[in-house]
Amino acid sequence: MPDPKLSVVTVSWNTGPHLMECVTSVLSAPGVDELILVSHENPPATMTTLRDLASQSDKFTLIDTGTNLGFAKGCNIGVDQASHELVLFLNPDAVLMPGAASRLKASAQSLTRRPWIIGARTTNADGSEQRGARRGELTPMSAFIGFLGLRRIFPNLRDIHRENEEAPEAMYPIPTVSGAAMMMLRDDYLKVGGFDERYFLHVEDIDICRTVREKGGQVWFEPRANILHYGRTSRSSPLNVETHKAVGFVKYFWRFYPGPLQRLLTVLLIPLIYGAIWSRLIWLSVCGWVKNFFRRRKVRARYRRIQNKQTDK
Repeated sequence: MPDPKLSVVTVSWNTGPHLMECVTSVLSAPGVDELILVSHENPPATMTTLRDLASQSDKFTLIDTGTNLGFAKGCNIGVDQASHELVLFLNPDAVLMPGAASRLKASAQSLTRRPWIIGARTTNADGSEQRGARRGELTPMSAFIGFLGLRRIFPNLRDIHRENEEAPEAMYPIPTVSGAAMMMLRDDYLKVGGFDERYFLHVEDIDICRTVREKGGQVWFEPRANILHYGRTSRSSPLNVETHKAVGFVKYFWRFYPGPLQRLLTVLLIPLIYGAIWSRLIWLSVCGWVKNFFRRRKVRARYRRIQNKQTDK
């Protein structure tokens, strides 16, 4: 593929303060030829800023849908407007680190087996690899192991997560990568049908990775392309987000595991899926409350020390 050009597609709904950091990183990144941002009902102030940025850059296209159509449909709208051969789907709270786009484009040059997907290495703010950046095959059994946390009891069992496993230095094949930073050829994306719009939010990335492999293609993980992904910045209710995720899992199993015994297992998994996801939500909420509690105490203690010093003077 001689000198392919890259379109970045981002879908945003009430993303929060990191959206502008994302946009800035994309527009300034070497190797990026176009940014298409699909806005699902962002606040007026955010839209004003985005329109100003779009008016100042020839490679920034802003699409305002006026309502929240979901991540999958938003990505499909963005791809329809994309002008170039390569498409990188990037979450609106993700930041392209230096060289990431160029690295992904260079890695794509070595691939001949189509269709293909390349996933980048998404990291937390501390540099650690993020949960879900690379994953194994999602099956009823791997889900059962993961949702029940059986790996903690039986270390030899494997769930779908691979972020704690040592990765090779170069790009290598893996069943599933994260849609937070995922690249495909535009033609291949359209031929496989794009993201399935029956998923409103979450699991559409797992679905398309499986579809690509079933069509004889390959999914790759590129550990040399780093993307900072803040995560959980949307102003949407966490309960709403996690509910969409649980519904997505059920739809996925219903689609790919149609046999009667497999459907029965899916039905049995439903309470585990909802229970595990909501338990994790509660746990994260409690941890966040405790962290904020001690932060507030620390701030109050510092304020009292300042007051005491002023009083002593």
